[in-house]
Amino acid sequence: MFACLHGQGNLTALAFEFSPAVERTGEDTVAFDASGLDRLFGLPQEIAGAVGRRAAELGLEPAIALASNPDAAICAARGFPGTSIIPYGDEAKFLGTLPVSLLNPSPALEETLERWGIRRFQELAALPPLGIAERLGPEGLRLRELARGEAERKLVPLEDPLRFEDEIELDYPVELLEPLAFLLSRLLNGLATRLATRALATDELRLGMKLEDRTLFERTLRLPVPSLDTKAFLKLLQLDLAAHPPQAPVVHVSLAANPVKPQAAQNGLFVPTAPEPVKLELTLARIKAIVGEGRVGSPEPVDTHRPDTFRMVDFGRARAAVEKPAAARLTLRIFRPPRPAQVTLVSGQPGFVSAGGIRGKVLEMAGPWRTSGDWGTAQPWSRDEWDVALSDGALYRLYCSPGGWFLEGSYD
Repeated sequence: MFACLHGQGNLTALAFEFSPAVERTGEDTVAFDASGLDRLFGLPQEIAGAVGRRAAELGLEPAIALASNPDAAICAARGFPGTSIIPYGDEAKFLGTLPVSLLNPSPALEETLERWGIRRFQELAALPPLGIAERLGPEGLRLRELARGEAERKLVPLEDPLRFEDEIELDYPVELLEPLAFLLSRLLNGLATRLATRALATDELRLGMKLEDRTLFERTLRLPVPSLDTKAFLKLLQLDLAAHPPQAPVVHVSLAANPVKPQAAQNGLFVPTAPEPVKLELTLARIKAIVGEGRVGSPEPVDTHRPDTFRMVDFGRARAAVEKPAAARLTLRIFRPPRPAQVTLVSGQPGFVSAGGIRGKVLEMAGPWRTSGDWGTAQPWSRDEWDVALSDGALYRLYCSPGGWFLEGSYD
């Protein structure tokens, strides 16, 4: 026995509640295998009633049809409102009043049937099969079979999307990270086994925890490359939880993995093996736990004109654009922090500079270049910059700000 649902809404989810074999026939039509539902609900009328009640609970009003083959159920659901139960052997009689256009014939065949005056299923079903084969070909025979409700085929089931998730409901709240790590290890091993059996890996782990105070705690671990290294995953999660601990005891733990194809790499015979990216990520996480999150990563410019302003981002997010210089350029090596300087002015211009082991008379200079910004914020800035060549033979960047004089760096 097969059932069909026709209408608006998420009919696929409704069909999956009653059968694992579900075919999405069209945007508004879903068929599913109803074999075995009689053991749960009884007669076909009772099966249709159970489907209708569940649809009403979900706010859906589909047309429901049950038949001995999927195509008869599909035609009935598309052609009749409400609930239709087609008895076995009476398909042609039951479907006879439906219009032929419901079978979606090709334009040429539809025009031919219209010229012949064939507008209903019963009229098409009454034609002799030999004449149909001679004049309309295989498509005509197939439509006649559908009109008689005699088409026999198997469903083309939808594949339920792979979901790699697991969860543990705790008997007692957990406060310490050590017993929590034991639970995470169990979840990670199970997910890794399921991924490996399907030749998959993961590049993202999503950890969710329900806390004793009924709040939800979530963390996401993104990996640079797909991997199945459960030991590295566990250590990364431990370091992340140590830096961002939950604010209450944990009563429920769930872990989800994003399934992706593993990354394959071909190494040369005489090229030393590079460290695994996941191991590098673990090393960076350990360094981050010591020095702080904002101190590890790749520098990224900030959208401001303030000199030497940047932020640190994860290496996976960094996108370095390497430009080939057209000609040789000077390189400014920044002093961090800038070195406070004592400057003697001559006619309003720097004449002598002394700063932290650097002393010299200004032989040549370029500037000043006056810049300012962030006027509408609590930290506006302004500075005058010079490039100065001192008598010690070096070239420096010198600037003056409201905080005083500073040497910003030296040129190579």
